[in-house]
Amino acid sequence: MNADKHFNCRRYAVGLMSGTSVDGIDAAAIEIVDGIDGERPQARLIAFENTSYPAAVREEIFALFDPKMATVDRVGRMNVMLGELYAKAALSVIAKAELVPEDIAVIGSHGQTIYHSPEVQSWEDLDLRYTVQIGEGAVIAARTGIPCVSDFRPADMAVGGQGAPLVPFTEYLLYRERDRTLLLQNIGGIGNITVLPANGSPEQVYAFDTGPGNMLIDGAVARLYPGRTMDTGGEIAREGSVHSGMLERLQQEEYYKLPLPKSTGRELFGSSYVDRLLLYGQEYKLSSNDLIATVTKLTAWSIGEGYRRFIRDRNPADAMIVGGGGSYNPVLMAYIEQEFEPMGVKVLTQEDVGLNSDAKEAIAFALLADYTMAGRPNNLPNVTGARRSTVLGKISY
Repeated sequence: MNADKHFNCRRYAVGLMSGTSVDGIDAAAIEIVDGIDGERPQARLIAFENTSYPAAVREEIFALFDPKMATVDRVGRMNVMLGELYAKAALSVIAKAELVPEDIAVIGSHGQTIYHSPEVQSWEDLDLRYTVQIGEGAVIAARTGIPCVSDFRPADMAVGGQGAPLVPFTEYLLYRERDRTLLLQNIGGIGNITVLPANGSPEQVYAFDTGPGNMLIDGAVARLYPGRTMDTGGEIAREGSVHSGMLERLQQEEYYKLPLPKSTGRELFGSSYVDRLLLYGQEYKLSSNDLIATVTKLTAWSIGEGYRRFIRDRNPADAMIVGGGGSYNPVLMAYIEQEFEPMGVKVLTQEDVGLNSDAKEAIAFALLADYTMAGRPNNLPNVTGARRSTVLGKISY
């Protein structure tokens, strides 16, 4: 496809996202229109759906987070199965948008991360970084008849980056402002923040994972309240009290002090970390409600600490826009406001600015795929630590 032709028209794309919380498949159908400058496209959400994973599939995905359980046959089978489920989600959101597959230029699928190892591991004279996302793009393309871009992270890692975070590229395109410095905080399983300096260039954007988002909250709820997978609406945390001693202990986690660029995931804040939380809870004789309240406060503190440690002196912000599932937890949002109000940063949600928290990352991968199809670089080296810009993703026709 001619890149100039591709970027000089109105077109439709679909983005698919499944995050570290494994809640299900987010599917967004968007309309893309190029801006006058050719560098700032407009992306309009037409339709959005979230499809929960079948219980057996979700259970199997969680099993694959353990490298000892992730045998090649199980990974291979789930890779194809998720490709089938993602294809169904794509076709469903296309129909909801009152479009047909022939209308869609590309599908961008993040896939399901089952392992992410961004730090260099040396072997003889080689420096190795690796990541594993499953959800076969060839299956998505075959079932839908639409080109699919998948497996975005390895191209960035191949040029020395961490393969994350990737969404800041699209945040710069869609959110930057001339007169305000904005923070964009996503709270999925992991929390990540993007800094958009007022009237800044792509080279001035930076981003990093702040630490746990919903992951520790969800993990503790699942252990303490059988049958529940999350603290819906902050109901549990609201009935508890934050234990300062346990909070201070959790704040000693070394990740919060690591220099930028940095990213994290289930490898650190996963099941074994939840085991530790429960042991601390027993040691401090916390009620279940108090433990959930304390862990919720930890997530809010880690976001505030990221700002204090790495952003405030360099780029004092005017506002923070919060997205992701965590933005629907009013207790967590209240804790975040307590962190940022003394620093003069106004805290808003995606909905407060007329957008959709759930759809934000799916929209991002639709837009990333659009750039991939045109052969245009779509990473931010300053964000990921890559040596240079590169085109992310693998195309299945």
